[in-house]
Amino acid sequence: MAIPTSRSINSRSFSLPDLVFKIPRTSSKRSRNPICPRLKFVSPVMEWQNCTAKMEVDIPASVAYKCYSDREAIPKWMPFISSVKVLEDNPSLSRWSLKYNAFGQDIEFSWLARNLQPTPNQKIHWRSLEGLPNRGVVRFYPKGPSSCLVELTVSYEVPPLLSPVASALQPLLERLLQRGLKSFATFAKKYQTA
Repeated sequence: MAIPTSRSINSRSFSLPDLVFKIPRTSSKRSRNPICPRLKFVSPVMEWQNCTAKMEVDIPASVAYKCYSDREAIPKWMPFISSVKVLEDNPSLSRWSLKYNAFGQDIEFSWLARNLQPTPNQKIHWRSLEGLPNRGVVRFYPKGPSSCLVELTVSYEVPPLLSPVASALQPLLERLLQRGLKSFATFAKKYQTA
């Protein structure tokens, strides 16, 4: 399929974003292209990119679950999370900040997340409500009385145009999650004895 050029549509100037992205409007009228009213904007369909890391830890699943449930302690062991603040008026909500240096650039994001109904000692999961679109789940699989497998999956939304870039970054992000789980294993052992 050929991409329209600036000369191919009524000799008016268009850019690719004019044709691909819908600009949200507050009116109830249909969204029309102001340059060429016969063309309608098309909403992008976002894609979810998943990153998963697993690690066996030498603590019971119940202790790992309790340690991971302490959201404000997560920055102590997750290398790229700079802060987590649980909202006093609604403990299911928390404000997160991510700071990381990659490829010589400082990357910073923040979001408000809601913890969804957990399964005690088995699953914690969340979804962002504003800011960086993400969701995730951490599962705890008992491997005996004193160890468990921790599996962390974090998903984030990317526009289709950036999907190849996100796919290329997936191994890097999964290594970051793996490093985080390694730090979690060390932290959780201390947490168990505290």
